[in-house]
Amino acid sequence: MSRLQKLRQSLKQKELDVLVISQQENRRYLSGFTGSTGWLLISDNSTCLAVDFRYVEQAKKESPDFDVIHIKGDTAGWLPKLASDSGFKRVGFEADQVPFAVYQQLCRTINDDGYRFQLIPTIGLVESIRAVKEPEELKSIAEAVKLADAAFDHAKLVLRPGVSEKDVAWELEKFLREKGSEAVPFDIIVASGPNSALPHARPSEQTLLENMPVVIDLGARVNGYCSDLSRTFFLGNDDKTFSKIYDIVLGAQLTALATIVAGMNGDQADQLARTVIEQANYGDAFGHGLGHGVGLEAHESPRLGPNSSDLLSDGMVFTIEPGIYIAGWGGVRIEDTVVMENGKIKALTSAEKIAHTC
Repeated sequence: MSRLQKLRQSLKQKELDVLVISQQENRRYLSGFTGSTGWLLISDNSTCLAVDFRYVEQAKKESPDFDVIHIKGDTAGWLPKLASDSGFKRVGFEADQVPFAVYQQLCRTINDDGYRFQLIPTIGLVESIRAVKEPEELKSIAEAVKLADAAFDHAKLVLRPGVSEKDVAWELEKFLREKGSEAVPFDIIVASGPNSALPHARPSEQTLLENMPVVIDLGARVNGYCSDLSRTFFLGNDDKTFSKIYDIVLGAQLTALATIVAGMNGDQADQLARTVIEQANYGDAFGHGLGHGVGLEAHESPRLGPNSSDLLSDGMVFTIEPGIYIAGWGGVRIEDTVVMENGKIKALTSAEKIAHTC
């Protein structure tokens, strides 16, 4: 079944005449259009791509099976008339993507000009389809994973005392781009010492020092598809505290990799790793979820974390990334990108899970 057929099934279930799609990755997924601005209108028997002057020719080239409409002005200036002229009565929109001010303006225009259709908020209709990857998507993700793995091999040559976090991050980004990655899916994290206790630390001028942990989190992008990979290094001699924390995090990750199966929800998967960390009395130091989906976005469905009801199934790609973060000392995170295959997890990333480097 095609992507559009799957979406049309959802529209029928929701009793929607049309779905108006504004989220960038959703537009690309359904139409192939890579521009930064545009609107898809998907109904049971029509597919339209509405763009302004900047993207008309690009849209025609990238989305030949879509009717390309040249729009002018703000959304309220063209969408109500188009929906009304098309005879749509129940118009779905992505509620988490349309700014409230735009929604208010649309409602005013509909009421003031006497248009007779309803705006119906929706959440996650396209994202739920995107969560299960097709073979070509998996191929692109696998290529992005290989680039990320190679970058960690390169990191071993770059990491040394006296080099700044920013310099390491730049060397890794440059390596990824030179090896064929598109723009990296997120800012590379290089966090050393106490900075590594910040899960989303930004690389700073702080120089790497001996006998401190260094967390590196990076990803590559191929054909629009992302990878996500984290490893924690230690510069210098063995350290009892680091070894203890590292072994706990590694144990939690290996447990999750070995025991998560299809049919579990995101909360159940998270608990498998979280229990290991809690039993080691570091539960309060693991403050984020176990993982997230990876695809056209670095963070997408499914979500693996407390209270997540997202069901895991074959074809889903997501991360497994437990961590422990101790303020004033540092942190440890170990992250792999994985795919659910034949009901079990298959790791896509293969970067060595070493803890020590020179």
